Amino acid sequence: MKYRITTLAAALAVALAPATGSAAVLGFLGNFDVVNDTGKTAHGFEIDLEGVHASDITDTFGGAGRGFPSTVERYGAPVITDTATGARVVYEAQFTAGTWGAGTPDISTKPTFTTGGESCWTGGLLGYGAATPCDHFGVGTRVTPNKTVYSWLTESNTPGVLTNGVVNLPAPVFIVTPPPPPPAGQPPAPPVVAVQVVAPVLPELNALWGTPVWAKVVTTTMELNAPVGLEELVGNGPKVPMAKSEMETEWHLLQMDPGNPNAVGNELNLGGNGPVGKHAESVVRRIEFFKYAGSLSAEGEATPINGDSATPAAGDLGTFIGDQNVGVNLGVAAVPEPETYALMLGGLAVAGFVARRRQA
Repeated sequence: MKYRITTLAAALAVALAPATGSAAVLGFLGNFDVVNDTGKTAHGFEIDLEGVHASDITDTFGGAGRGFPSTVERYGAPVITDTATGARVVYEAQFTAGTWGAGTPDISTKPTFTTGGESCWTGGLLGYGAATPCDHFGVGTRVTPNKTVYSWLTESNTPGVLTNGVVNLPAPVFIVTPPPPPPAGQPPAPPVVAVQVVAPVLPELNALWGTPVWAKVVTTTMELNAPVGLEELVGNGPKVPMAKSEMETEWHLLQMDPGNPNAVGNELNLGGNGPVGKHAESVVRRIEFFKYAGSLSAEGEATPINGDSATPAAGDLGTFIGDQNVGVNLGVAAVPEPETYALMLGGLAVAGFVARRRQA
């Protein structure tokens, strides 16, 4: 009996010992609304992920057999394939007997369209139907793509054949920096989690600058003590910041300056000022994007009315482009507090004492 208790104590001591490595990131998730402003009715949507394989894609919004039915968006389950540079996720309507089975109207057909930030799917805040000029898509991956490109699929000059249309909706990227190895016997520190948003690189016609967009950011990062699922990254849900009454926002004007790679407006960096909470298993962010409707210089540089990039005037703020609900699952296992270790090891000592008394 003494041998068995000693072996059990050793095994539990090893199991309870604080981990010495850092948390492994389990996956990156992104759900987004996107408005069709191509000037044509779209019959599908394409997401190109550079630097990942199809096998790295763990989930898709509306994906078949993934716990969230394909009926949540009008195109059904997407098709996932490998490409020469990464992976591709394609939502596409069926073309039968010269007719498309579904389509996303251009916003010009409904210029009064407004959204509370989440209305482009069947569970959204506003009535979603055939006349809604936007849709909701999403992808989960095991690794961060080097680059993400979105495209509406509109009919080409050949009936039944689709071509890619430009989408100026930025794709935020999570940057997770692991902590340094902890001292012997100490639990690992939490990682530092930041979000980076790069301005669209496609320039305006005959311009030297990229297309300007407004980013409306929820300033409070949501740290959750449980993993988050792709289907939970929708607005007005318990795990998306827009649902919180204490939400605060800040604005940023993003515009790529190709001649100055270090320009302030080229990218937006959120968070990263310190590690997340020690019990944070996932981090969630929400960012909404709007067109820039103000004046441009001869070179295409945005010249907002207020003269700054953080306070959009009524004449500078354009229509809603889309929003991004993004999350990262950190894979942080719960680490017992020191008092928990003391209680459990004390229990083992009592068990060992009782066993010795019985043997005697």
